[in-house]
Amino acid sequence: MKLRLVLLLVLGLGLLPAAADASLTGFQTFTGPVGLSTDGFGSIRDAGTISASVPAGAVVLGAYLYTSTFENGSLSGVGATLNGNAVVFASLGTNTDACCDLTAGRADVTSIVAPVINGGGGGIYDFAITESSSSQDGEALIVVYSLAGNPDATVGILDGFANVTGDTTSINFSTPLNPAAPGFFADMRLGIGFSCCGSQYSTVEVNNTVITERAGNMDDADDQDPANGRLITVGGFDDPFSALLPDYESDTEHYNLVPFITSGDTSIVVETFNQSENDNIFVATFYVSGIAGVNEPPPDGTPIPEPASMTLVATGLVYAARRYRGRKRQ
Repeated sequence: MKLRLVLLLVLGLGLLPAAADASLTGFQTFTGPVGLSTDGFGSIRDAGTISASVPAGAVVLGAYLYTSTFENGSLSGVGATLNGNAVVFASLGTNTDACCDLTAGRADVTSIVAPVINGGGGGIYDFAITESSSSQDGEALIVVYSLAGNPDATVGILDGFANVTGDTTSINFSTPLNPAAPGFFADMRLGIGFSCCGSQYSTVEVNNTVITERAGNMDDADDQDPANGRLITVGGFDDPFSALLPDYESDTEHYNLVPFITSGDTSIVVETFNQSENDNIFVATFYVSGIAGVNEPPPDGTPIPEPASMTLVATGLVYAARRYRGRKRQ
């Protein structure tokens, strides 16, 4: 009888989602007197403007242009121009757990962006952008800069794609955090492609608190008429923080993490789940006070939490329960 029960449990676990690889992986980390600008653009006209907000006196450390595509896993014909300069994207991999061959690409555009911003008067800098393929839903522009006088901080960029069953990211600090300290800040911004219409969305947890169950939508489209080719949202420099558990329309994909940090914490753990299985978190940026490592082991050597072994079981059960609750609501 006991043997039969064990076999049933094993067979049952085989029906759970597969192990969630860390598919949103660390790309770049910048520390020191750094700052961050993010912006998004989407259009079926394949041309428009994407922007950066950078103060006077800043020096660009890195600038990256992302594109989000659908039903084009090979990125065939995918490209762009930025201020008239050709941009070639490197694939970040196809999200095979979701629908529609969702694939994002990244290009280093520092050589295009830095000459415009460095030595400039500060403020909002507009860049003309074009797309070359109708499979592109839009772009995200991420600019990291250094500014003398800024407090020490960390900017972390993760990219790739978020598995529908869950990805875990850990931001780890060498000294305990004090969220009540003057000037303390911690924010997260997500770029999500192929997201639209109330039915394509993701859930985000911070330190075991669900902060949104409706991350997504097409907030950065130049026309809010739903259409493939402009389904993109990027938490941007001009977006306010989302409220806790916002509705779909008011979720800006820009989140204040401070309320979910307890004094003495040395880590901020973020988990994402794409319960609708039909959108793609392709980039996540973190801008936090102090010097931190993103997706690096904590100072005490504790491994980064990942949905593996027994944790996979828990993640699978949580995911299955959420899908069940969602179906009941529907």
